[in-house]
Amino acid sequence: MGRYGNVLLVGGKTEPSFAAQRGEVVRLYLTNVANTRVFNVALPGARMKLVGGDSGRVEREEFVESVVIAPSERVVVDVLFRQPGQLRLEHRTPETTYVLATIDVGEEPATPALAEEFGILRQNPEWIAERERLSTYADAAPDKTLSFVAEMDMATPEGPVGYACPMHPEVMSDTPDRCPHCGMKLVDATLVAPSGHAHADHGHDVHEAGGIEWEDDMVEVNRLTTPTNMRWKLVDRETGAANHGIDWKFTVGDRIKLRLVNEMDSDHPMHHPFHVHGAGRFVVLARDGVPELNLVWKDTVLVRTGEIVDILLDVTNPGRWMAHCHIAEHHESGMMFTFDVAPRRR
Repeated sequence: MGRYGNVLLVGGKTEPSFAAQRGEVVRLYLTNVANTRVFNVALPGARMKLVGGDSGRVEREEFVESVVIAPSERVVVDVLFRQPGQLRLEHRTPETTYVLATIDVGEEPATPALAEEFGILRQNPEWIAERERLSTYADAAPDKTLSFVAEMDMATPEGPVGYACPMHPEVMSDTPDRCPHCGMKLVDATLVAPSGHAHADHGHDVHEAGGIEWEDDMVEVNRLTTPTNMRWKLVDRETGAANHGIDWKFTVGDRIKLRLVNEMDSDHPMHHPFHVHGAGRFVVLARDGVPELNLVWKDTVLVRTGEIVDILLDVTNPGRWMAHCHIAEHHESGMMFTFDVAPRRR
């Protein structure tokens, strides 16, 4: 499913401390290098402005309360420290708030004063022409469609056995059905933690949590999963080819519309950070048919449980490149493939 780990680090340290001055504006470059965990980063008491992403500036700056960062994603935010005191950089989930770092804001005002300039939301002029070029792809059919699928084959002991959902332990059955809350295939109930330690006790499911598994509630199941009994697959819907069997060929200069479908008809529906290596960069066009309002060039996109994401890949570099889910257990069990890019035609 993906190991979360139990120690949260910032710059390689647990709960480091930083210093700032009242009225100072600091630019934070946030990179998620975790294996599976999606971070929801907030800094209460300061004002935060989104200014950039994986591969450049956002189309338009915007004030935000927090930023969601999947494994491999990068986010750039400017932060204005308005009042003195100690602030906490936090990771907030529907269940828990974790302290990532503390920031001590001094009484002395920073010079020069930047609060007024910070309040200006700038637009990236490069995106004006780019949006016009992208408009032709908005309603176009996808060139390629990839499905994200999990196949689980957990061994069960001999004799009568009960089945339960690792995410919602109160869901039990005599047969390995699917959980009505999250769609996961039920497993041997002896592998499932008591309900007091899982999502059921908190009264929300994967949809209410924004399609993201925020906590690791399947410790016993995770310990037993291997590439043999848990197969994560990317499937080309046109050909049926999966993982390394996918054979895509592009040419420098191509613009390829990819539809990424995170299937609910899967033994364990969960989020997937989809990453494309150096063939080029892409932009997210739409999520579940809703156009993306603030564009930014990316190389990783979080595809949440049950979500359909349309991206446009701008192919710029020849060679053989890789695309994969950035959760290590997923790509190591097969959720990856390579594709070839030929030089530009003359």
